Amino acid sequence: MPPCIRVRCLALALTMLTLVPARGAATSAGAANAAHEANATRDAASAHAAAPTAATSPGARTLYLVRHGLYDEADPRDEAVGRGLIDAGRTQAQLTGARLAALGVPFDTLWTSPLTRARETAAIIAQSLSGLTPRLAPELAECTPTTWRQDVAATLAPGEAEACRAQLEQAFARFFVPSPSGDRHELLVCHGNVIRWLWCRALGVEPAAWLGMAIANCSLTVIQVKPDGACKLYVFGDAAHLPAELQTYPGGTLAPWRPSSR
Repeated sequence: MPPCIRVRCLALALTMLTLVPARGAATSAGAANAAHEANATRDAASAHAAAPTAATSPGARTLYLVRHGLYDEADPRDEAVGRGLIDAGRTQAQLTGARLAALGVPFDTLWTSPLTRARETAAIIAQSLSGLTPRLAPELAECTPTTWRQDVAATLAPGEAEACRAQLEQAFARFFVPSPSGDRHELLVCHGNVIRWLWCRALGVEPAAWLGMAIANCSLTVIQVKPDGACKLYVFGDAAHLPAELQTYPGGTLAPWRPSSR
């Protein structure tokens, strides 16, 4: 073979040797890019699946606690049957229903203690809030929990305060938790002892201090449970929607700013 032909053949062979690895490298790079894109797509899909949607994310639960209206304390019948509202108590409940309706809040549920005075108050309030039917919550029934007031503690039967505290702990565990899905607004019509004890419990105050507060009939207390479980007080015992003559307190006592109560 002539020398010139041998040189050309050698050059062609060298060129082919350099091209073969280049094709292999390009193929490897393409495979790597494809794998990377597949992993990125899979990671994005996993992240999307793991991310909670607005419909399933925990939300805030805002509780609107209302004490019942004035009732017939002289009625000897059982509290679950008798001792219903008197005229002033019904007027208090009507005004409270109007106050709640004026808030424009989309209430999800209306809970009530099973005692007559609370059930009647809830029924009157429901007339101002279309679409709500009172639902019974036995944990909200009135009772007297442990207190620092020895004069009150001395009137209780053995174990009565402890049983009440256990009942109210059940109420706290049921209602004072975040909403499992989206924000909720719930009304709880119950009693003075219950609201004051729950207020202490929600804010981390010693619950035995509950008698250090006075709470008016048909007053409004608002506590919000945040999505992380923390509680925040917005309103306590607000009775500004009631005229002065209807701002009454436990035992039928009047507010201290009333001239006739001085």
